[in-house]
Amino acid sequence: QVHMVESGGGLVQTGDSLRLSCAASGRTLNSYTVGWFRQAPGKEREFVARVSWSGWRTNYANSVKDRFTISTDNAKNTVYLQMNNLKPEDSAVYYCAASQISRAESWGQYDYWGQGTQVTVSS
Repeated sequence: QVHMVESGGGLVQTGDSLRLSCAASGRTLNSYTVGWFRQAPGKEREFVARVSWSGWRTNYANSVKDRFTISTDNAKNTVYLQMNNLKPEDSAVYYCAASQISRAESWGQYDYWGQGTQVTVSS
């Protein structure tokens, strides 16, 4: 069993930055993929970014590419999502999740989820 806890959300203005953290516990995540997803009210949960636990392989949704960066700190068992140049359309609850499927980008491929952290970007 893997327990994941997100933190770092908040209310910011357009153009600001935030860094989300996802702390994992319960077992080692070697060979896992960790992803960030987000869900806005009335919308489906959507893929944001993913990273292999080694940190070598990453991918991003087109809507966040060049603004968001996903990274890992294996010593701390933590995954980060650095979000720069935030826009109102980035407002959502952000979730981190772990999958045993390499390069997983569909929420159904993920086994373990955090409770989410709210990000609100005002215009």
